Amino acid sequence: MALRTLASKKTLSLALGGARPLAAAARGVTTVALPDLSYDFGALEPAISGEIMRLHHQKHHATYVANYNKALEQLDAAIAKGDASAVVQLQGAIKFNGGGHVNHSIFWKNLKPISEGGGEPPHGKLGWAIDEDFGSFEALVKKMNAEGAALQGSGWVWLALDKEAKKLSVETTANQDPLVTKGASLVPLLGIDVWEHAYYLQYKNVRPDYLNNIWKVVNWKYAGEVYDNVLA
Repeated sequence: MALRTLASKKTLSLALGGARPLAAAARGVTTVALPDLSYDFGALEPAISGEIMRLHHQKHHATYVANYNKALEQLDAAIAKGDASAVVQLQGAIKFNGGGHVNHSIFWKNLKPISEGGGEPPHGKLGWAIDEDFGSFEALVKKMNAEGAALQGSGWVWLALDKEAKKLSVETTANQDPLVTKGASLVPLLGIDVWEHAYYLQYKNVRPDYLNNIWKVVNWKYAGEVYDNVLA
């Protein structure tokens, strides 16, 4: 099912009544689409089951996409009407569902089947940076596992690059907050979803087992490419 990542645009033509100067202006709303995976749902087994991947992608991520697009269209209509209360009210839905789309779009790229190199430790500049900033690759894994396991409720644990300081750090975000909410200079290299929907069908309530096993399918090549591009 390796298909291209989709993108779509939907243009809404809104007639703005009354004495508004732009009464006949057309407003453009750019929506998002569910990206295809570059591997089959079952390709990450036994680390992550095919059933989890199918539900995670087809149900959870798809719902974030649908709700984000809906909220964008409602926001566009509210702005057109000058309804400030509605604009403010929609910010929560946009942040949650937009963040869910952003985070999951990164998450799928962070994973790779073992047969295609998933789980191979990072090399090159990122590998050196991990050793410098954390002491060793093993120390980074231990830190991310500990912070991911300790995160209360739902959220994400990230390997982040501060592009201004040129330093790596481990960060956590709650719910579907994207990494940028922790700092504008932080770039996500690797994000691990610690919502229960990412592991419960397979690992039940033992989140640490999920965190230990996901490293077998981490796509460090992708993380290294992001690191190199940001610091180029």
